[in-house]
Amino acid sequence: MRAIDMHVHPGTREYLVDSGGKYLSDALHYFHRHDAVVSVDEMVEYYRRLDIMAVLLAWDAETATGLPAVTNDYVADLAQKYPDCFIGFASVDPWKGAMAVRECERAIRTLHLNGLKLHPIAQAFYPNDRRFYPLWETCQSLGIPLLLHTGTTGVGAGVPGGNGLKLKYAQPIPYIDDIAADFPNLTIIGAHPSWPWQEEMLAIAVHKTNVYIDLSGWSPKYFSPSLIKYANTVLQDRVLFGSDYPFLTPERWLADAETVGFKPAVMEKILLHNAQRLLGI
Repeated sequence: MRAIDMHVHPGTREYLVDSGGKYLSDALHYFHRHDAVVSVDEMVEYYRRLDIMAVLLAWDAETATGLPAVTNDYVADLAQKYPDCFIGFASVDPWKGAMAVRECERAIRTLHLNGLKLHPIAQAFYPNDRRFYPLWETCQSLGIPLLLHTGTTGVGAGVPGGNGLKLKYAQPIPYIDDIAADFPNLTIIGAHPSWPWQEEMLAIAVHKTNVYIDLSGWSPKYFSPSLIKYANTVLQDRVLFGSDYPFLTPERWLADAETVGFKPAVMEKILLHNAQRLLGI
């Protein structure tokens, strides 16, 4: 196994068309990925050819968008059919309250998914809102990582009004920092370089050892010097490779990463060893 891609969306119609609607069609246009929709078999063959395992993410932003979910059952089925290729992460709509908590428990205990992914911008919620604390308590008690989108997003980017999506929900301080402090036994992964709040995300990760950073959604050639510096030094054990497939491919990410100054020993950790330790594999 060459690497573990910690941030992968289904490249299938179920996610990109049925669940994504105008939001993801605009995102694909923003990333110049007009031919991104593939079959499951094509996606499996792609990741097998690269010798990379993919952390496959469910999606549920029904309350905020009115669109159907990419269900936990769908992701769990793919992870069970292709265990050499996929590791599944659940998603829930946090606005569904007790139902979201029960669904999180079912996804982990019954469907055997391995983490929870949420997108505060698309789901329109502040992670440090106390109404959502029962969900973080559940993640902590289940011993699963919580993957939270941070920074700007390609969803809605480049169109008037950003399709109504508001970036304020994904600022690391105070929202990520608050829950990292209030749930010290909860592993939190801040998804993506957190521009325009990259320094805030680095500060949180340096301060709180239950916080990781994934590097998905951006070509490494656009990473800030401070991100490279901290990844090479004090955060080298808590930085994770992720592509954000199908919006950015792992091939593009890996090719660009060769030129930005990651130390070879650190790159091994980023691509594989940190994720293996975090996921227990």
